[in-house]
Amino acid sequence: MADADLIVPVPLPWWRPFRRRYNQAALLAVALGRDTGIAMAPNLLQRRRGTFSQGRMSRAGRLRNVRGAFAVRQTQTARLAGRKVVLVEDVMTSGATVEACARALRRAGAARVDVLTLAHVVLAQQ
Repeated sequence: MADADLIVPVPLPWWRPFRRRYNQAALLAVALGRDTGIAMAPNLLQRRRGTFSQGRMSRAGRLRNVRGAFAVRQTQTARLAGRKVVLVEDVMTSGATVEACARALRRAGAARVDVLTLAHVVLAQQ
Protein backbone atom coordinates (compact mmCIF):
# COMPACT_ATOMS: atom_id res chain seq x y z
CA MET A 1 0.00 0.00 0.00
CA ALA A 2 2.92 2.32 0.66
CA ASP A 3 3.52 3.10 -3.00
CA ALA A 4 -0.02 2.68 -4.35
CA ASP A 5 -1.55 5.59 -6.25
CA LEU A 6 -5.12 4.45 -6.67
CA ILE A 7 -7.62 2.02 -5.13
CA VAL A 8 -10.14 0.44 -7.50
CA PRO A 9 -12.93 -1.97 -6.47
CA VAL A 10 -14.06 -4.83 -8.69
CA PRO A 11 -17.39 -3.72 -10.19
CA LEU A 12 -20.53 -5.72 -9.55
CA PRO A 13 -23.10 -6.54 -12.21
CA TRP A 14 -25.51 -3.59 -12.50
CA TRP A 15 -28.36 -5.49 -10.82
CA ARG A 16 -26.49 -6.92 -7.83
CA PRO A 17 -26.44 -3.77 -5.63
CA PHE A 18 -30.22 -3.62 -5.93
CA ARG A 19 -30.52 -7.16 -4.61
CA ARG A 20 -27.86 -6.90 -1.87
CA ARG A 21 -28.29 -3.19 -1.09
CA TYR A 22 -24.50 -2.78 -0.92
CA ASN A 23 -21.29 -3.46 -2.82
CA GLN A 24 -18.79 -5.22 -0.56
CA ALA A 25 -15.69 -4.50 -2.67
CA ALA A 26 -16.60 -0.80 -2.91
CA LEU A 27 -17.20 -0.57 0.84
CA LEU A 28 -13.80 -2.16 1.50
CA ALA A 29 -12.15 0.20 -1.01
CA VAL A 30 -13.75 3.28 0.60
CA ALA A 31 -12.55 2.22 4.07
CA LEU A 32 -9.08 1.47 2.73
CA GLY A 33 -8.89 4.84 0.99
CA ARG A 34 -10.06 6.66 4.11
CA ASP A 35 -7.53 4.86 6.31
CA THR A 36 -4.57 5.27 3.94
CA GLY A 37 -5.30 8.57 2.24
CA ILE A 38 -4.91 6.91 -1.17
CA ALA A 39 -7.36 8.07 -3.84
CA MET A 40 -10.27 5.72 -4.50
CA ALA A 41 -11.79 5.38 -7.97
CA PRO A 42 -15.12 3.56 -7.59
CA ASN A 43 -16.21 3.94 -11.21
CA LEU A 44 -12.94 3.50 -13.04
CA LEU A 45 -13.68 -0.09 -14.02
CA GLN A 46 -16.93 -1.15 -15.63
CA ARG A 47 -18.54 -4.39 -16.67
CA ARG A 48 -18.91 -4.27 -20.44
CA ARG A 49 -21.26 -7.22 -20.46
CA GLY A 50 -23.08 -9.47 -18.05
CA THR A 51 -21.51 -12.62 -16.72
CA PHE A 52 -23.05 -15.80 -15.38
CA SER A 53 -22.87 -16.78 -11.72
CA GLN A 54 -19.57 -18.61 -11.27
CA GLY A 55 -20.47 -20.65 -8.19
CA ARG A 56 -20.45 -24.02 -9.91
CA MET A 57 -17.95 -23.33 -12.69
CA SER A 58 -14.46 -24.75 -13.04
CA ARG A 59 -11.51 -22.36 -13.19
CA ALA A 60 -11.45 -22.71 -16.98
CA GLY A 61 -15.17 -21.95 -17.13
CA ARG A 62 -14.72 -18.91 -14.90
CA LEU A 63 -11.90 -17.60 -17.08
CA ARG A 64 -14.09 -17.94 -20.20
CA ASN A 65 -17.03 -16.33 -18.39
CA VAL A 66 -15.16 -13.12 -17.51
CA ARG A 67 -12.93 -12.83 -20.58
CA GLY A 68 -13.47 -9.34 -21.98
CA ALA A 69 -16.17 -8.53 -19.41
CA PHE A 70 -14.28 -5.63 -17.79
CA ALA A 71 -12.91 -2.38 -19.18
CA VAL A 72 -11.64 0.95 -17.96
CA ARG A 73 -14.11 3.74 -18.67
CA GLN A 74 -12.85 5.89 -21.54
CA THR A 75 -13.20 9.00 -19.40
CA GLN A 76 -10.87 7.51 -16.78
CA THR A 77 -7.87 6.33 -18.83
CA ALA A 78 -5.82 9.49 -18.23
CA ARG A 79 -6.27 9.05 -14.48
CA LEU A 80 -4.82 5.53 -14.73
CA ALA A 81 -1.75 6.14 -16.90
CA GLY A 82 1.43 5.00 -15.16
CA ARG A 83 -0.32 4.49 -11.82
CA LYS A 84 0.16 1.72 -9.29
CA VAL A 85 -3.29 0.32 -8.58
CA VAL A 86 -4.66 -1.74 -5.71
CA LEU A 87 -7.61 -3.75 -7.00
CA VAL A 88 -10.03 -4.62 -4.18
CA GLU A 89 -12.26 -7.71 -4.20
CA ASP A 90 -14.27 -9.06 -1.27
CA VAL A 91 -13.83 -12.79 -1.92
CA MET A 92 -11.51 -14.50 -4.37
CA THR A 93 -12.11 -18.08 -5.40
CA SER A 94 -10.28 -18.96 -8.61
CA GLY A 95 -8.87 -15.51 -9.30
CA ALA A 96 -10.55 -15.31 -12.73
CA THR A 97 -12.41 -12.07 -11.98
CA VAL A 98 -9.43 -10.21 -10.53
CA GLU A 99 -7.27 -11.51 -13.37
CA ALA A 100 -9.71 -10.11 -15.95
CA CYS A 101 -9.92 -6.78 -14.09
CA ALA A 102 -6.14 -6.53 -13.73
CA ARG A 103 -5.71 -7.25 -17.43
CA ALA A 104 -8.11 -4.41 -18.31
CA LEU A 105 -6.28 -2.02 -15.95
CA ARG A 106 -2.86 -2.90 -17.39
CA ARG A 107 -4.09 -2.58 -20.97
CA ALA A 108 -5.41 0.88 -20.14
CA GLY A 109 -2.03 2.02 -18.84
CA ALA A 110 -1.65 0.99 -15.20
CA ALA A 111 2.02 0.51 -14.33
CA ARG A 112 1.23 -2.20 -11.76
CA VAL A 113 -1.83 -3.88 -10.32
CA ASP A 114 -1.83 -5.49 -6.88
CA VAL A 115 -4.88 -7.34 -5.55
CA LEU A 116 -6.28 -7.08 -2.04
CA THR A 117 -9.06 -9.45 -0.97
CA LEU A 118 -10.84 -9.89 2.33
CA ALA A 119 -11.12 -13.66 1.89
CA HIS A 120 -9.79 -16.37 -0.37
CA VAL A 121 -11.86 -19.51 -0.83
CA VAL A 122 -9.85 -22.72 -0.57
CA LEU A 123 -11.48 -25.59 -2.42
CA ALA A 124 -11.00 -29.14 -1.22
CA GLN A 125 -8.97 -31.36 -3.52
CA GLN A 126 -11.06 -34.07 -5.15
